[in-house]
Amino acid sequence: MKKIKLCLLSVGIMAFTACKKEKEDEVNSVDKSGSIETVLSVEHLDTADILITKHKIWKDKKLFKEIVKKDTIPGLGDTLVGGEDRDGNDHIAKTKKDYEFFITVQ
Repeated sequence: MKKIKLCLLSVGIMAFTACKKEKEDEVNSVDKSGSIETVLSVEHLDTADILITKHKIWKDKKLFKEIVKKDTIPGLGDTLVGGEDRDGNDHIAKTKKDYEFFITVQ
């Protein structure tokens, strides 16, 4: 039980530190006079993943429409990740592989 807790703690720490990476292309605000704001994410299930696409359509500084689409996609399986706990001990944990996003805007 203690090993499971340590593995979960190390995965949590790694996920938290991964979120703090500086994003050079990150947008801080959206021009709401006429734009489409899109968010892509993936939720992991047991054997499959769910691709979630959310669009917010802005016109004249008002939210005109919000579109949410969910698609089932195949999971990529598991991978081993290494991390360090608060005491400096190294641990290896199994986690789901993540998809990479490549976006083309025309």
